[in-house]
Amino acid sequence: MEDKQKQSKSRHNQRIAAIEILYGMDLRGDEALTPTEDEFTNALVEGVTKYRSTIDGHIEPQLERWTLKRLSFVDRAILRVATYEMYGLNTPAEIAINEALELTRRFTDEGDNKAVHFNNAVLDKIKRALKK
Repeated sequence: MEDKQKQSKSRHNQRIAAIEILYGMDLRGDEALTPTEDEFTNALVEGVTKYRSTIDGHIEPQLERWTLKRLSFVDRAILRVATYEMYGLNTPAEIAINEALELTRRFTDEGDNKAVHFNNAVLDKIKRALKK
């Protein structure tokens, strides 16, 4: 049980690292990958970078009256990671979405849950679209 909790925390922390790396890359307009010592972080960053146009193609149609460019850099990274996990890594949607919402609460929500509700709605639509 303890090992499973450590692994879970490790995955969560590696998602945080991936979000931070992708945020920085997006902010700088940088495509250069600098591998980390964490295998899962590298898989997320490499996957999002390699399949970004496909991932964005899954996200963009679900952004009613929004565009990816209007989103904050952090929300864009969170949505891309969660979408890649569902699309590219076959992570169960419930896990990918729950992690994304935790990251949204931590990094972008201002206490009113608007960012959490927005990202949840977008990711739920992506989940349904991927099942088709």
